[in-house]
Amino acid sequence: MARRLRFIGTNSGNDGCPTLYEDLDTGDVLVQGDAVTDPDDVAQLRNVKDGERAVVVPRVLLADFAPREVDRVPVMIGFGEFGGMFRTFEHTAWRLETRRRYQSDEETETYRRFARGEDAGWDLDDPWCVSRREQSALGKRFERVRVVDNPPTPGQRYLLDNARRNSAVGEDIRNLWRGDAERLKLPEEDFWLFDSRVIARLHFDDADRMTGVELVTDPVEVARACQVRDAAWHHAIPYDKFRDQVPSTE
Repeated sequence: MARRLRFIGTNSGNDGCPTLYEDLDTGDVLVQGDAVTDPDDVAQLRNVKDGERAVVVPRVLLADFAPREVDRVPVMIGFGEFGGMFRTFEHTAWRLETRRRYQSDEETETYRRFARGEDAGWDLDDPWCVSRREQSALGKRFERVRVVDNPPTPGQRYLLDNARRNSAVGEDIRNLWRGDAERLKLPEEDFWLFDSRVIARLHFDDADRMTGVELVTDPVEVARACQVRDAAWHHAIPYDKFRDQVPSTE
């Protein structure tokens, strides 16, 4: 079915190019302009899918006619696509973990062993660890800041032990007391920040089970996430030093 398009505006006289249109059903904006065809220009473009083309439009066209406001609809992705982001990102994957427990952790044999006071038995050759080592070997960085209560919950103690495994395969794990996170006004949400340009916001239900992943590319929200990352990373403590500050359960 053909789109229902509304002409928004043009600054090119009667030539009809470049021009902006609005899809009346979806709210999407269509951009008409001269196609970018020079191979040297095309080589500089990123993440171009089959069928996509870049066009050139004057900056003034966007300033004069581009919509100023938009009702953002959450963009949810499946867990498979989310997992793929850990292979396709370019340089940095950064995580803020703020929850007191994760149901998915408690369903693992490593958690059950840890809860019994035994060694968790981390397998450094499982597929997750292999993938982390491969990506780290390419020069990519995996970093996390984990917010911890005082005293820590059982799930947080498990993750402090888990940091041994993550660090062994290339991640940089740091911890921050919840009181310090509140003083810094860090958000309570869990999210990954990929390449300082896209947020993967994790959704959980009342049982602490992850239910979905929301992609956020709004520049304002991404900039705020970068500020959160910088503040949290500056004040957080490497896990091996933080571990010495954690009170014993005895």
